[in-house]
Amino acid sequence: MSDVDLKDRGTYGTWTTDIIRYNDLDPNGHVNNGAINVFFEDGRVMFRDTHFKTLVGEVLTGFVLAKYTIEFHRPLHFPGAVDIGTTITRIGGSSYSFGQGIFNAAECIATANVVQVRIDPDTGRSTPLSDPFKALLERQLAKPARDE
Repeated sequence: MSDVDLKDRGTYGTWTTDIIRYNDLDPNGHVNNGAINVFFEDGRVMFRDTHFKTLVGEVLTGFVLAKYTIEFHRPLHFPGAVDIGTTITRIGGSSYSFGQGIFNAAECIATANVVQVRIDPDTGRSTPLSDPFKALLERQLAKPARDE
């Protein structure tokens, strides 16, 4: 993971918004971790739908989630909405990493680091990312936080 500040709204170039539903709550009245997972997934799907569809002829299946780490920073409550920011934080030979943040107004609720690996669907083994796909990811790569 790079030195990207995932708690900073300025880190993200791709956004989606979700509504907090009453059934997202846990017995403590907080939005539960399962709903937070869905918000992050919605952010990744929006990122994919926004950026990956531009690749002509690129096979976009065969990616698997290899690592998913969440840090919870603040509780989230009903009613309301959240903004989900998504960016690319790392590009490897056969994998890449998303950085994500969930925000309620100016407050960062949770951040996530997600590693996706491209696999060969026949063998289940990792396979290299294509050069056009890497170029697309590089255009979305977050810039490291600057020391002020």
